Amino acid sequence: MSNHLNVTPNDLGAFWMPFTANRQFKKAPRMFVAARDMHYQTVDGRQVLDGTAGLWCVNAGHCRPRITEAIQQQAAELDYAPAFQMGHPKAFELANALVGVAPEGLNHVFFTNSGSESVETALKVALAYHRVKGDGSRFRLIGRERGYHGVNFGGISVGGIVSNRKMFGTLLTGVDHLPHTHNLAKNAFTRGEPAHGAELADELERIVTLHDPSTIAAVIVEPVAGSTGVLIPPKGYLQKLREITRKYGILLIFDEVITGFGRLGTPFAADYFGVIPDIMVTAKGLTNGVIPMGAVLVKSEIHDAFMQGPEHLIEFMHGYTYSGNPVASAAGLATLETYKEEGLLTRGAEMGKYWEDGLHSLKGERHVIDIRNIGLVGAIELEPIAGQPTKRAFAAFVKAFEAGILIRTTGDIIALSPPLIVEKSHIDTLVQTLRDILKTLE
Repeated sequence: MSNHLNVTPNDLGAFWMPFTANRQFKKAPRMFVAARDMHYQTVDGRQVLDGTAGLWCVNAGHCRPRITEAIQQQAAELDYAPAFQMGHPKAFELANALVGVAPEGLNHVFFTNSGSESVETALKVALAYHRVKGDGSRFRLIGRERGYHGVNFGGISVGGIVSNRKMFGTLLTGVDHLPHTHNLAKNAFTRGEPAHGAELADELERIVTLHDPSTIAAVIVEPVAGSTGVLIPPKGYLQKLREITRKYGILLIFDEVITGFGRLGTPFAADYFGVIPDIMVTAKGLTNGVIPMGAVLVKSEIHDAFMQGPEHLIEFMHGYTYSGNPVASAAGLATLETYKEEGLLTRGAEMGKYWEDGLHSLKGERHVIDIRNIGLVGAIELEPIAGQPTKRAFAAFVKAFEAGILIRTTGDIIALSPPLIVEKSHIDTLVQTLRDILKTLE
């Protein structure tokens, strides 16, 4: 008899959940069954205020009508079209719309299905670009400690979160890492960009000297490191990285999977910091988290370097079955239209001060050792329990769900990034609920 005949439809055993304490979850599941605007609904009918925009991705709020309708119409009209040697209009339309909101000079778009795939694509573009220019000795990739660039082999190689790397062998060779910028001793409870630490960008000069600039293809950083706990770059840091990479002919890649599409109160972090990379990685907010999709944006000089040789030959041997998928493209277009109609790509700037004041009002609460914020992103760092790292923040996460708010934790850091439609009343609820939870933590 087939195994599936013995499995009940709601059995929890078959699904090996990602980035989850599976055994703990399945003893007391936390299930969502519906969502609308700023709230989820649980299986038992409770409303849970979304303090994390899903996973940093539902920037326009949940189940927005324009996006839902676009997906329905596209699925009924053209469900799938091959992306290899064929096309469909909406992928081109979305690429043009993206270029229209992107920082100046990022004029070409390669579609993927996730942030992880976008990172892999960006790294391959960087390596291949130097090769097609006749500069194939540039094979090294430079990431940063505590960086998160997805979970594929390239991403975890240039990434710098130990727990994401330690079980998977030697990873890519030829990779080095800049130090992270987090400095509790000097920058705790900073509002916005920290004052101390721009000099850490000079570590790139040391790495360049160690390996020789002629061997380095690209540097990849998150403008604001999100998944590691909201690490905000010190004033002048990203500008220094840009100067050093330009000096040595090294490509600069910004991973804007989290910071893109209004999270900082500007369309992209590149706009916020006034630093334009050579390649920009996006996903998440591109489709409001509704359908998997990512996009890599590159400067014309990079794209055009590949457009050489006989026209019948494939210029870049890379791609995915679902690159520019019709339904995902429709979702992306409707998402960008929603952002534009409601002014969401800049709304974070309007709400930022209220958000900042609310978060920093938690200073002095039990176990809080740092609070940091930028745009509509924030973090509350807790003192770890001796010998039991992550346990205190995880307890806060469970208590928050029970109290009707969704937060995110990484290590002993509570990370917050609500949908961009958040109102002051929602911020008040998040802050007060967190205040009550912090008082109860062991």
